[in-house]
Amino acid sequence: MRLHRLDITAFGPFGGTQSVDFDDLSAAGLFLLHGPTGAGKTSVLDAVCYALYGSVPGARQNGQGMTLRSDHADPATRTEVRLELTVTGRRLELTRQPPWERPKKGKRQGTTVDKAQSWLREYDAAAGAWKDLSRSHQEIGEEITHVLGMSREQFCQVVLLPQGDFARFLRADAEARGRLLGRLFDTQRFAAVEKRLADRRRATEAQVREGDTDLLADAHRMQQAAGGDFAPPQLAPGDPGLAEAVLGWAAVARSTAREQLTIAHCARAAAESAHAAAERDLDDVREVARLQRRFAEARERARKLEERADAHRADRERMERGRKAEAVEPALDLRDEAETAHRRASADEARTRAALPAEHADAGAAGLAAAARKASEELGGLASARRAERKLADLLAERAELDSEERADEDVLQDAEGWLADWDTARAELQARVEAAQEAATRAEQLAVQREPAERRLRAARERDRLDRDTDEARADVLRLTERAGDARAHWLDLKEQRLNGIAAELAAELVDGRPCAVCGGTDHPAPARKDAGHVDREAEEGALTAFQRADEERAEAERRLGDLRRALAAASAEAGDTPTDRLAALAEEVDRDYARARRGASDLHPAQEALLHAERERDRRAAARQEAAVRAATRNTRRDTLERERAALEEELTQARGEARSVAERAGQLELRAARLAEAAEAVRAADDTAQRLKDADARLADAAFRAGFDTPQAAAAALLDAGAHRDLQRRLDAWQSEEAAVRAVLAEPETAAAAQRPSADVAGAERAAEAAARRLQRTVSAWDEAERRSAALDRLSARAAASVRRLAPLREEYDRVARMAGLAAGTAADNERKMRLEAYVLAARLEQVAAAATVRLQRMSSGRYTLVHSDDRSGRGRSGLGLHVVDAWTGRERDTATLSGGETFFASLALALGLADVVTDEAGGVRLDTLFIDEGFGSLDDQTLDEVLDVLDALRERDRSVGIVSHVGDLRRRIHAQLEVVKDRSGSVVRQRTTA
Repeated sequence: MRLHRLDITAFGPFGGTQSVDFDDLSAAGLFLLHGPTGAGKTSVLDAVCYALYGSVPGARQNGQGMTLRSDHADPATRTEVRLELTVTGRRLELTRQPPWERPKKGKRQGTTVDKAQSWLREYDAAAGAWKDLSRSHQEIGEEITHVLGMSREQFCQVVLLPQGDFARFLRADAEARGRLLGRLFDTQRFAAVEKRLADRRRATEAQVREGDTDLLADAHRMQQAAGGDFAPPQLAPGDPGLAEAVLGWAAVARSTAREQLTIAHCARAAAESAHAAAERDLDDVREVARLQRRFAEARERARKLEERADAHRADRERMERGRKAEAVEPALDLRDEAETAHRRASADEARTRAALPAEHADAGAAGLAAAARKASEELGGLASARRAERKLADLLAERAELDSEERADEDVLQDAEGWLADWDTARAELQARVEAAQEAATRAEQLAVQREPAERRLRAARERDRLDRDTDEARADVLRLTERAGDARAHWLDLKEQRLNGIAAELAAELVDGRPCAVCGGTDHPAPARKDAGHVDREAEEGALTAFQRADEERAEAERRLGDLRRALAAASAEAGDTPTDRLAALAEEVDRDYARARRGASDLHPAQEALLHAERERDRRAAARQEAAVRAATRNTRRDTLERERAALEEELTQARGEARSVAERAGQLELRAARLAEAAEAVRAADDTAQRLKDADARLADAAFRAGFDTPQAAAAALLDAGAHRDLQRRLDAWQSEEAAVRAVLAEPETAAAAQRPSADVAGAERAAEAAARRLQRTVSAWDEAERRSAALDRLSARAAASVRRLAPLREEYDRVARMAGLAAGTAADNERKMRLEAYVLAARLEQVAAAATVRLQRMSSGRYTLVHSDDRSGRGRSGLGLHVVDAWTGRERDTATLSGGETFFASLALALGLADVVTDEAGGVRLDTLFIDEGFGSLDDQTLDEVLDVLDALRERDRSVGIVSHVGDLRRRIHAQLEVVKDRSGSVVRQRTTA
């Protein structure tokens, strides 16, 4: 990689555009980058790094690139860095612009932020022109990382050798040295292998522990199943031999459980035999007791039958008389029915004769029937008179309805005549009302068009007045804030200049005896600068800068607000014109009043049109009603004459038919009632005669039936007759007696019952107690057998489960042992790893050994062959080994720690280490050639001879066609190195001056 040209605009301390021609500087091989403290020497290197990677080294990168902009730059000038370089034979041009907060364009106030931009171009030698490759930040970053083969951190360590970093690396412990080497050589993959092995070890260990936990849980379940008599092995999950111990203990528990099951089985068989014998004895005793009770109960039942023998004979006699009386029962029922019918018929005859007239009170059935037929014949002659009477009623109703219609039509005619007489006047009034409403609506539309512009001008005038007042106030604020911002800027610049003048005293305050100076590298500080009265420190300068920035922001905000108010005032004035606001308000109010008045008049248009339409419909309806009433009157007169003639004829016919009654209906009712009563009386007389004859015949048949059945009188037969309930009750008693007598005889005749009665009384309670005791013994033995069988089955099941778990865990346990051994070796904790060296440290140790070898070549020249850097695998204290770095002193022949080197020796040892590290990292990155290097500070700690030797080594880099830029403000280097790039600072910003001749 060779740098050709660098263009910097508004970057860091450079307010304008500065250019650096690296081709001219590199022609001499060595060139010096110098200038006063704070001028911006390191900013030149930051610009190179920013052009390549889009960010600056280390802690200087913050704020998303916003802090890279120069405070000295013109607000309209954008920050930009352009770098031209050659990498692997390709000539590239990189341009980067960080985010930029710029003023808004045109007349708009305030600022806006433009996004960061990047360009990558490649020079096409054949075409003789630049070719665009990409404008994407991500694509450009990936391309640069690919062609250089280095990340930003590697580039900053290899190409921009930073001040003090390698001195710290030289003296650092193994852990700090390992972190730096890990970033440079990208050994994360080896650390990832360590982590992967550790994760696998933890995962397999957790699985093994989980399996052991389940195995111990099964062991505790077996202990519970065995009754708690056997304690499981007292081992923890993960302990060696756990599986074998648990399986052996389970085998012993199973054997013991099987022995207990055999003993319980024998005890159960003996108890079952004893219980069966006791049950048989109990059944025999209970049977004897039952037969003895049966015999005693039969003897008692026989005694009770003997006591009820007389009552049984009486019941048999009563049943026999009842059976005889059953033959007389039909005659008795027939006589009762005849007597009941005769009494009912006699009562009906007396009732009907009481309702007859006196001339028919003693008539017989024949006379009453003849009188009823005569009344019916007279009633039949009134049918036509009834029809005439109904017709006359309908005729009179129709005539009354005609009279009602006539009165209603007369009212309609009078109302219609009166309303139609006023029709012309009412129609003219309604038409005038409609026309007036139409004129008001037209006027309202015209005023609505005038009303909106008037209101808009009034609002604009009021806004114009308010904005005019606000603009005056904003103008005064801008003047006041501009003056205050100017004062704050002048104050800040004064403090900054005072601080730069006294910066030496500020740096001297940090000097410590025996430690190198951060500027010159010397460890002796004979006359450090002192702070004088009124010294300005960094805190005071930053406070003044903050105050200036805050005042400038307030000024910019006030100017933006003033611009907004002016634009709003111009818009409002264009809308309102020059007319005073009160005049516009009066005009708007007048238009509103006229518009409201016209709207009220126009609102009556629809009601007026509806009223006119309704009136015209009413006029048509009333005219039609008047004509219809006249037609109905003519028809009604004709119908009235016809009804009058029919009425006279019907009244003459009805007068003849009514007789003395008030109406034909009344006369018909009288005849109907008379005929009905006579017919009912005739029927009642005939029924009474018939029932009297049937009663006489029934008495004769009853007396004959009682005599044949053996009864002296019918009354005696009736007394012997049993009703259904009494017959059932008597028959039930007789049947019960007979059944009981037969049952008693059968029981007393049973031979087993008679034999049992001759035996002693059975002891059922004793037999039951013996059987219960045998059952309890059987229950205990069965429970013991069930428990033993359950325990044995549970132990067999759990033992099989434990054995399967052990077989399942065997491959996992083997894998855990293998992974744990590998993880311990990689992490440096295993006993086989004697030096306790991690895998990543082992790889980095090989790289450090290469770096030490490459650095020794230059260190021997710089130290006149005295010092050699060597890599050490020894452990330091209780830490791990692998990244030790020692120096061998050829004068004493002893190897010692690098921390024992002096300040100057530390510098050239660090420089040799940095150059060696650059060679190794370059080879590691793919062999990209680095033709340009920068070394930042530290030369002030060297004496003249050592400085010559160091410069000879750096000058020898030209043999590999390299150019080295030295960043320093040591005056002696200005005389020794002729190619120089000087950075000069000023209140308006720093500038660069390039010189390549002696």
